[in-house]
Amino acid sequence: MAKTTNLALPLISPSQAQKHVTVNEALARLDAVTQMRVLADDLRTPPASAEEGAGYVIPDSASASWAERHGQIAVWSNGGWVYLSPVAGWRAWHISRAAWLVYDGAEWVSDAISVSRGGARTTSEILEFDQRLGAGASLETEARIPANALVTGVTGRVLETLEGTMTGWRLGVSAAGDRYGTGLGLAAGSYLLGLSGSPTSYYAETPLVIGAEGGIFAAGKIRLAIHLTRLAAPRME
Repeated sequence: MAKTTNLALPLISPSQAQKHVTVNEALARLDAVTQMRVLADDLRTPPASAEEGAGYVIPDSASASWAERHGQIAVWSNGGWVYLSPVAGWRAWHISRAAWLVYDGAEWVSDAISVSRGGARTTSEILEFDQRLGAGASLETEARIPANALVTGVTGRVLETLEGTMTGWRLGVSAAGDRYGTGLGLAAGSYLLGLSGSPTSYYAETPLVIGAEGGIFAAGKIRLAIHLTRLAAPRME
């Protein structure tokens, strides 16, 4: 069956019977590709079934019906899987990670600002997490700044009022306890915009340090977001 060049949509032949079948297949593929969204890019075993139109990027070493389809998009349509072969420049929105995936001609790249022909890339990411506070004067966050990351800043929002004897709080790292803010508000809804001053490099995984000012913490909850850039070297190819 003849297909279009870019999206591989099936074309109707002049003498073809049941033309609606071809039209419906083309519409299903077009629906999957337009404003493409995927649920996962690390699922190696295909689900037995999925919601109509659900899409997945097939990772390396996938099994069963996804075997040897690395990099393709699997879309659940009419009770079975339809496979789309991407070309360089395709983009898909990763729903659970809230991130863009870009196909560079060899692999899907997450959060890419720019990609070279040889696979080098610059990515801009936001690592967001919720941190609950317990009793104490300070604590290290469970989430870490990734190794080899360039951090431009940390933002945050108080989700639950911070309780304790403190008058405020600060945010930083062990080497600079107030790098991302000091005298920060305690009430729910208070926020921080902590710029690094100049982008700061972290060569090892590094926790943030939340410190009480003028007392100690008793309880509370904060949502923090680390704004960072990472580099990747070219491929061997």
